[in-house]
Amino acid sequence: MRAFVSYVAAAALFVTGISHARADSYPNRPITWVIPSGAGSASDANARVVAKVLGDKLGQPILIDNRPGAGGIVAAEFVAQAKPDGYTMLYATSGPVATFAAFYKKLSYQPLQAFVPVHGFLDTSFVLVANATKPYKTIEAFVDYLKKNPGKVNYASQGTATTPHLSGELFQMATDTRMEHVPYKTAANFYADLLAGNVDVVFDYGASVKPYIETGKVRPIATTAATRLKNFPDVPTLKERNIDMVFGGWSCIVMPAGTPPDVVNTMSAKFADAMRDPTVVQFLDANDYGTLTHLGPADLKAFIASEIERFKKLADKTGISLD
Repeated sequence: MRAFVSYVAAAALFVTGISHARADSYPNRPITWVIPSGAGSASDANARVVAKVLGDKLGQPILIDNRPGAGGIVAAEFVAQAKPDGYTMLYATSGPVATFAAFYKKLSYQPLQAFVPVHGFLDTSFVLVANATKPYKTIEAFVDYLKKNPGKVNYASQGTATTPHLSGELFQMATDTRMEHVPYKTAANFYADLLAGNVDVVFDYGASVKPYIETGKVRPIATTAATRLKNFPDVPTLKERNIDMVFGGWSCIVMPAGTPPDVVNTMSAKFADAMRDPTVVQFLDANDYGTLTHLGPADLKAFIASEIERFKKLADKTGISLD
């Protein structure tokens, strides 16, 4: 019996030793960060800024892998099926890890079963922009136009049930108006149509819309933020114009389910460290990005679960259901 106890103790020490060795050696090769949008998008741009700093802190490069499509599902499915060794992680927007679980009848994965939460990332409001040739120049004029022309204005997004799409749904509910939603595969495609006048309006992140506003071909009308955004000080919030709507999108870092806890904790700590780096802080502040840096693995898991429940209520309210 004593020999058996000694064997068990030795085995436990051996396993513990492996765990410590793995934590101490991780990472020993490049890490792939899968981005759910195309090269040149706002998500791609902010990921590259963080990736450079994160790679320096980890001592290994972070390789950006752009996999746009289906509002982020393409990227999510890829990471869900990746080897859970800490060398593949997902730039998870709220759609693939929360919203879609509420709106899709059949999703190829369940977020909290397919992924292990690592760390919170961004929390960002939207800017409502319109093609500059359209007759509405203010939010009041836009609402008035919608009421007089129900269903004749369209708005684009990266896909059904993405947060830009839901922004439009919430806006219609808050203003008792009706618009036509047009889903696109990528933002680059709908911006081309917005500039051409084929798309009327878009709800999107400030960093995404700013370059188009600067061309003079796109006009900002309002924001979904609680207070005015730094980069758009002259653009009113919906709330201050008596439209009861404050809304935005968030993102986080997740890895495939089964990734060892010590690896997750190492990445979470280093990611938090990178988010505090002056280069990253300055970039995010300059582009009106809020953050969820207070969310480590456990708190992020609880946050995602609460968001899934919140979006289920929104799904019931809007009646949106997807196969």
